[in-house]
Amino acid sequence: MELVPAIDLLDGAVVRLHQGDYGKVTRFPVDPIAHARALSGKVGRLHVVDLEGARSGKPAQHDFIARMCDAFGPGVQVGGGIRSAETVDSLLARGVSRVVLGTAAVRDPALVRAIVERHPGRVILAVDAKDGKVAIEGWTQASDVTALDVARRFDGLDVDALLYTDVSRDGTRGGPAVEPTAALSRESGRRVIASGGVGSLDDLRALAATGAIFGVVVGRALLDGAFDLDAAIDASR
Repeated sequence: MELVPAIDLLDGAVVRLHQGDYGKVTRFPVDPIAHARALSGKVGRLHVVDLEGARSGKPAQHDFIARMCDAFGPGVQVGGGIRSAETVDSLLARGVSRVVLGTAAVRDPALVRAIVERHPGRVILAVDAKDGKVAIEGWTQASDVTALDVARRFDGLDVDALLYTDVSRDGTRGGPAVEPTAALSRESGRRVIASGGVGSLDDLRALAATGAIFGVVVGRALLDGAFDLDAAIDASR
């Protein structure tokens, strides 16, 4: 299982939200560019979220993200406010390896299909569950579809992976949604990246032990020092 460190950006700072709530922000004294550079060569992917873009629906930090790509190198995946083909083209041109589409996959599946066909293997579908349904618009609204519904809309297309987050667990370090994540992988036939709730090395071992989960995004636990990167990589194997 691949370990994917996360950097969430708000006003140019590294932050974490508690359960996706913009009113519950923890800021970390970490320089995002230096942090990306320090992770380079140690992990294959870096997950970056433009929280301003996610909330507004418009790209907000693409120049800053380009600098992070320069620091980390290939492997940066970016989400937040990506609602058009032009935004995808801009990010990929600036060094982003993969884009993460969430709201667009629910609101405009035809657009997402077109983007995947234009950029095969470079799109990750974010399916963020809130009370069993996919949350959209930066997790501020609930849709009427499930994670598996969204995945099946894109059967036959070269999607890189599904990114599954249980919003109620995100930023809490209360433990990941192990079985729902593994079930989504088995039922969809897709690679699935787990996200949300990881707080211990045992959480990583539990996800890896399913044999069904491709990767795991870890944010707060690494930033809080719950465990170090090398130990996390070992536990994810």
